[in-house]
Amino acid sequence: MTKGIILDRDGTLVDVVRDEETGVITTAFHPNQLRLLRGVIEGLKKFSSAGYVLAIATNQPGPAKGHFSREAVTKTNEALVAMLAAEGVTIAKVACCMHHPDGGPGGDPTLVGPCACRKPNPGMLDDLVRDLSLDRATTWMVGDTSSDVEAGKRAHLRTGLLFDTKRCELCPLRSGPSVRPVAQASDLDKLADIILSSV
Repeated sequence: MTKGIILDRDGTLVDVVRDEETGVITTAFHPNQLRLLRGVIEGLKKFSSAGYVLAIATNQPGPAKGHFSREAVTKTNEALVAMLAAEGVTIAKVACCMHHPDGGPGGDPTLVGPCACRKPNPGMLDDLVRDLSLDRATTWMVGDTSSDVEAGKRAHLRTGLLFDTKRCELCPLRSGPSVRPVAQASDLDKLADIILSSV
């Protein structure tokens, strides 16, 4: 069995996208929109050096809501893996939930409705644990919202929360840490130090 770090994508690894004219905040849906957050490469390299397998578990309901296509999500995820690989960081697997309980105008109807994979449900995490032969006792779920922490707890993993109170532009995408994580920090580099010092 292997120890792992399962990471959320938006707000954890990459920044959100803000439309300067409308002020609307969305997730990246094109490779050109990918912007790594502060401390990401440093934090990921610390985890890798400590023997952790890295994976990503991301909710991407855009196709269900009619915001963008499945292909756009897949292409952006692949570009992120390639971007990290270019920095010497290997992502073993990406799990992606494109479902949404309500959907939206023009959305893909096959993606609308309840599912077991959309965080805070643990489906994606359970799949990654199985597929990568991860040890639940030494594997962490790291994200930037309470749903990430709750998903980690439901999957019986340790949990880390990235929550920088100074980044007010992210507040519309956060409901706040209603579920207490094991570790918390403002960026991934600092969180890696906390996690690695606790094991």
